Amino acid sequence: MPLPSSGQRLAARRVLTAEGFVDDAVVVIDGDGTITAIEAASGSVPDRVIAPGFVDVQVNGVDDVDCSRADGADWERLDHLLLAQGTTTWCPTLITAPLDRFDAPLRRIAAAMARPHAPRPTIAGAHLEGPFLGGAPGAHPPKHIVPIDLAWLEALPRQVAMVTLGAEQPQAAAAIRLLRERGVLVSIGHTTASHDDVDRAVGAGAQMATHLFNGMSGLHHRTPGVAASVLMHATCAASVIADGVHVHPRMLQLAARLLGPDRMLLVTDAVAWRAGTVGAIGMELRDGAPRLPDGTLAGSAVTMDAAVRMCVDAGIDLEHALVAASTVPARLLGLRDRGVIAPGRRADLVLLSPGLEVEATLVAGRQP
Repeated sequence: MPLPSSGQRLAARRVLTAEGFVDDAVVVIDGDGTITAIEAASGSVPDRVIAPGFVDVQVNGVDDVDCSRADGADWERLDHLLLAQGTTTWCPTLITAPLDRFDAPLRRIAAAMARPHAPRPTIAGAHLEGPFLGGAPGAHPPKHIVPIDLAWLEALPRQVAMVTLGAEQPQAAAAIRLLRERGVLVSIGHTTASHDDVDRAVGAGAQMATHLFNGMSGLHHRTPGVAASVLMHATCAASVIADGVHVHPRMLQLAARLLGPDRMLLVTDAVAWRAGTVGAIGMELRDGAPRLPDGTLAGSAVTMDAAVRMCVDAGIDLEHALVAASTVPARLLGLRDRGVIAPGRRADLVLLSPGLEVEATLVAGRQP
């Protein structure tokens, strides 16, 4: 049964607030979709968890819809698919392609962002994963990975919210400073940069690393790879793909312990696996994940709610997993009105069953 519209009281056995879980509590929402209070419940309450709505900064596509080609009604289908997994804010992600191929999908993303207001997931802006990557291309076409073009970056439209680039690129620091001045979240990824390169990138303003352990040099006792450098860098966050394929459960535990609750964020890196493409790259779902014909991983088929469950199954505290799916990515994107259940914040919420399945998703207090 649909929940009532804005101006409501939602009770749950556990509510994840800014101070942690509160048991047997009620989230009070005003008619404008803003949280006004978290109160103690009186009487029995539904056996469920209320958490901040999930924020996914890396979505190449979902199911049968690829973000690089999405147009018209495709965006409504993406809205529906994302809400079903508890996602209330997201970044359509465009992978490496020739520089002149970005204009059209960026225009379509801008049009989707400009749609009339409705209770749908907010598009925070586009995430450009490339083409200025480094020495670990993964599924990205190496022929389209190019040196950083500062003039091209300077001319990017305002709907670009995030860029992933290789820290070993000669002009990486200059690009990072330019993008940060524009308010763009910068992440290092698909890189085999040295420890010094990572230090320079973070010093220039890079705030995170894209899909930790994947698309980067790993851990080595004599030559710290990018993963080790990021894990040990106190000011650098890192996203993780918790689909049971990209990262082993023990490595999920390692990431959670070293990154802590303030530096770890979950992403799906989802692709249109049913359509068989990510951008212009063909792939197929095999052995639990989308892959190129040679077996190279090409994104995931995981959903955000499934990623949270995977983290919990790996032994990560539920609060930590939920914060990684909501609070940390919202903060990195500079979205101060969401990502936390607290008075004055927007009521972007996900209601989860005891088994952490999505029961309902609210955007600004409204359930579509």
